[in-house]
Amino acid sequence: MRRLFPVTDPTAEGDSAGDDREWSLTELAAAYAYPEGVRLRANMVSTLDGAAQHDGRSQPISCAADMRIFGTLRALADVVIAGAETVRQEGYRPARARAEFAELRQAAGQDPAPVIAVVSASLELDFDLPLFTSPLVPTLILTGAAAAPDRIAAAERAGARVVIAGDGVGVDPARAVRELAGLGHTRLLTEGGPRLLGQFVAAGVLDELCLTVSPMLTAGDAQRIAGGPSVEVPRRYALASLLEEEGFLFSRYRRA
Repeated sequence: MRRLFPVTDPTAEGDSAGDDREWSLTELAAAYAYPEGVRLRANMVSTLDGAAQHDGRSQPISCAADMRIFGTLRALADVVIAGAETVRQEGYRPARARAEFAELRQAAGQDPAPVIAVVSASLELDFDLPLFTSPLVPTLILTGAAAAPDRIAAAERAGARVVIAGDGVGVDPARAVRELAGLGHTRLLTEGGPRLLGQFVAAGVLDELCLTVSPMLTAGDAQRIAGGPSVEVPRRYALASLLEEEGFLFSRYRRA
C-alpha cells in the first residue's frame, strides 16, 4: 500500500510508510484516528463510473485492502450507523471484538466492539437475526416518535435499545447525531446505504468521507454513494490523505 498524499505520518521512521508494502493495522489506526469531539465519518466504496453496489451489494467492487480499512474504521468507532435496507442487503451481523484493537479501545474508554445502530422508520426488522439475538453490545435502533408502538415493543423484547431521533415517522439526521452523543458515542461511523448517507449530507452533519475508488466499471443503474434530493449548494470537502494499492484508491476527505 503506497501513500500518495501524506498528511499524517502514522510511523516514527520517516518515509517508511511510503514504501510499497502492506500497512499494519497499527499504522492504519493511527492514520485514521478520530479528532477530538463529536465526529460523523462515512465509509463508502464506488466504481470508476459511480456505482456504489453491484447486484445490490458492495462486496463485488471491494478488495482485501478495502476490507482491512473497513475493519480498522469499525475498530475505531463507538457506533456504526446503517440504514435498515443496507442491513438487510449486506446481511449485517454484530460487530466483533478484535484482539488487535483491544488495548486501543480500552485506552479510549470504549466497549470491546462498536455498537451497531440501525436507522429504521418502520422497524420492520427480523429480530431473530444474530444482530439482535447475540450482539456483544446491545444493538440500537434509531427511529421516529411516530413509530408503531408494537414494533418498538418487539425490538425491546429482542434486546435492542430503541432511540427516538425524530418527531415524526423518520429520523432527523442531526438529532440522531445528538442522541448518540448523549449516549456517549462521539466517534460515529456510517456505512450507508446511499439514501442514509444522502440524508446526512443534506443535513450538513457529515464531517468526513472515507471513499474507496474501485478500478472497475459496471455500467447499469446502480446507486451512487449518496442518494435523495440534492443539496442547494454543493458542499466542499478537503483531501486529507490518499492511499493506493493495486489500482484501488483509498481517499479521506474532511469538511473544508
